[in-house]
Amino acid sequence: MSLNRNEKAAVVTDVAAQVARSQTLALAEYRGLTVAHLDALRKQAREKGVYLHVLKNTLARRAVAGTPFEVAQGAMVGPLIYGFSEDAVAAAKVIADFAKGNDKLIVKAGAYAGKALDADGVKALASVPSKEVLLSQIAGLLKSPVQRMAAVLAALSEKRGEGAAAPAAEAAPAA
Repeated sequence: MSLNRNEKAAVVTDVAAQVARSQTLALAEYRGLTVAHLDALRKQAREKGVYLHVLKNTLARRAVAGTPFEVAQGAMVGPLIYGFSEDAVAAAKVIADFAKGNDKLIVKAGAYAGKALDADGVKALASVPSKEVLLSQIAGLLKSPVQRMAAVLAALSEKRGEGAAAPAAEAAPAA
């Protein structure tokens, strides 16, 4: 089904609005995927907050023109599914993880921070832990020295408590 000029403009406007909010773009070739597989991929994308859409490449190029994702225009060839995400790694992670379990989805390219990524770059970006995991790791690192200090102080006070309690116990029977 072909889109008329107004529908194409609406698609470009919608995608451009998503591009303006996004940090990452991941592109994958979906040739050979069944409708059930695409539905499963879209469901995973929605759960992770990823805007995932099959677009005409010419419309996608217009939508990313003048943005940091413009560097990926050279890779916008063939039947592609486009993943945009506000989270720096979500789009790459959704597409790369799905591609691991389905050989029909082929990671092609992407863009992050104004730099074009090849397939290996997208997979490397996907291997970076999510924001929540990184924050919990930082919290654990910050908590660790405090816990060690508390353990040392508790051991010192316990040692002093035993040393002070022993002479008092010895003094009590003598009195």
